[in-house]
Order: sequence, then structure tokens, then C-alpha cells
Amino acid sequence: MSTWNRRGRAAITSLLCAGLSATAFADKVTAIGDGEGFVDIVAWPGYIERGDTDKAFDWVTGFEAATGCQVRVKTAGTSDEMVALMNEGGFDLVTASGDASLRLIAGKRVQEVNVDLVPSWKDVDPRLQNAPWHTVDGVHYGVPYQWGGNVLMYNTDTFPEAPDSWNVVFEEMTLPDGQSNKGRVQAFDGPIYIADAALYLMATQPDLGIKDPYELTEEQYEAALTLLRQQRELVNRYWHDPFIQMDDFTNEGVVASSAWPFQVNILKSKDAPIDSIVPKEGATGWADTTMMHIDAPHPNCAYKWLEHSINPKLQGDLAAWFGSVPANLNACSGNELLGDAGCDTNGLGNFEKIHFWRTPVSDCATQEACVPYYRWVTNYIAVLGGR
Repeated sequence: MSTWNRRGRAAITSLLCAGLSATAFADKVTAIGDGEGFVDIVAWPGYIERGDTDKAFDWVTGFEAATGCQVRVKTAGTSDEMVALMNEGGFDLVTASGDASLRLIAGKRVQEVNVDLVPSWKDVDPRLQNAPWHTVDGVHYGVPYQWGGNVLMYNTDTFPEAPDSWNVVFEEMTLPDGQSNKGRVQAFDGPIYIADAALYLMATQPDLGIKDPYELTEEQYEAALTLLRQQRELVNRYWHDPFIQMDDFTNEGVVASSAWPFQVNILKSKDAPIDSIVPKEGATGWADTTMMHIDAPHPNCAYKWLEHSINPKLQGDLAAWFGSVPANLNACSGNELLGDAGCDTNGLGNFEKIHFWRTPVSDCATQEACVPYYRWVTNYIAVLGGR
């Protein structure tokens, strides 16, 4: 049973029953004092590096030396796990994707960020500064961090030419190496993956009338579930740990899956026969925001990290490491690790093409009524269980 299934389901459901209008949860911080000695961060794997995996990628050690704030990281493999951890408390910050951020705001788990105390805010990509996944009624509840797409990762020995469609993971077929894809593909271990199925159906079954993969009528939603139940017969593993997925591609015969550029970059750096593509149907993606807990135990160190998190050096190094696009576009030139072509390579020009993760709600824009996220949670658990 997956991590997001084991913990926090009741908490997630209760948060989704809350409204999304902004509320003054706590007094806005107006000044930064001396650091408290620590900052505790819930983060995606690969987002907070101190050189343990590769000495060239370390944006923690210098921060600790400069501020006296020791960085402690709890990694989470899905947005639902992040919401559950923030609901439990004890953390200062979280690198939340769009399918978690509005839940955290609605559940009053995060506080308003005073962007006047973050001098580099002015350098954040204007497309992200007021993004609706962290800004409600003009109030900012976080600082943008990185963004990117969920790519189709594939084995180049199996696919001498890049597959151009997500059908290789959704439909049973014989692959170019003459073998079936059954048992050789993977899917993401989180209910937001229902949107990937919906995105595929947008292109392949236009008569369904899907306009947004996060805004599904009952009929459209059932079609997506039917596709996922079909896919269940093909899936080797539902992944949420990128390192386990990399091992599966290296040692367990997996040849195609949705993935983050992070896995692709690491495997290619080890000369594995791996590449990736955004297929013709498009892709879902993530635009992540560093958000501050309503009861952050170390608010001064947290604000120091918020400023540090968007400096060009960190932003460029992280983009090179993860295969993502910086929130601070000043990182796109002059960074030794990223290179001056790195932002373009990582998809800078794809911003308008990506359907960024966000929390599905019943009151939606493209349909009269949509299936809310708590249903996605319940039904995806059933899909994983073969029901």
C-alpha cells in the first residue's frame, strides 16, 4: 500500500471540504530576526541537496554557514503525503505543487508570506508571481521555486525512435522490440494521475468533451477510471520514489513510464539507455511553491531560506540537477552546471503547453459541475487495488 494511502486520507478529505477564499490566518511577519538554529523542510526528492549524491550539487552547506540555520529535510513522494505531514505540523516549509497548495491554504496550514521580506521576489518570473495555485484574493502564500513537465521516460534500446504518444503506457501493444508492454510500464502512485488519463482522453476521445484534465464531469471521470483500470493490467509498479523507479528501469525490465526529468537526468548521467519526450497529447506538470507553515517553529530561519531559495546560483544548480525550469530566470545564463541552453532544454518554452497540477473541485470553470478531489483519492485507491 502506498505512502499516500497509509497516511492522512481523513485529513485530506476534511481539508477539501473547506472553502478556498483567503483568510487572515495569522499576523503577517513584518521583520526577520536572528535565526533559531534550524529550518525544517518537507520537500520533493532532489529538491534540497547538500552534495551527498553529487558534490557539485550543494545549496545547503553555504546557507548553513552564512545563517547558522541547520537545514533538516523530510522527503515526500506525493502531494498527498506533503499535505498529511503539514497537517501533522512541526515543519517550517514545504515545496508544494499545485495539487497541494490550495488545500494547504484552505485548511489553514500555511501562512501569508510577506514578499517585502524576500528581496529577490522582484526577480521571480512574472508568470509565477501571482499564480493562482499560491495566490488567493491577492494574498501570497508562498515563494515560487521550480516548474516542469511530467515526461514520458523510455528505454532507447526498446524504442530506437522516440514514442510519440502516451498510448505506450495506457494501451496494451507490442513494442518495437517485438515484446508486449504488459508488465514493462509504470504509472504514478497518486490520485492526481487521473489527470494524465484525462489528458490522454482529451486527445484520443474528443467526443467526451474534456476541456481541462482537472475538471471532469461524471461521464468524463468514469471514462478516465475505465482507462486506468485497463492500464492496471499493464503496470509493473505504481511509482512514487524516483530512486526505486530508476532501479526498475535499470534492473527490472521497465521500459516506459511517466517520470520527472530528475530520473531522466540521473540515468543519462550514468550512461543508461534512457531518454524522454513530451508526447503529442501534451503533459501534466508541476509548478512548485515554497510555503510556510501557519505554526512554523523557526520563522526567521524559514524567511532566510525563502530568500536563499530563489537566488540565481541555487536556481540554476537545481534546474540542472532536476531537469526543471527556474522561478528566477536570471539563473538561465552564466550558470556553469545548467549552461546557457539549459533552460530551453528543460522546457522554458513549454509553459503554455503544460497542464499544471491543481486540486480538482466541484465548482469548476469548464463544466457545470465536476468531480472533487476527495473522490479522486477514494477511486484511485480502488484502481490500485484492482477494483
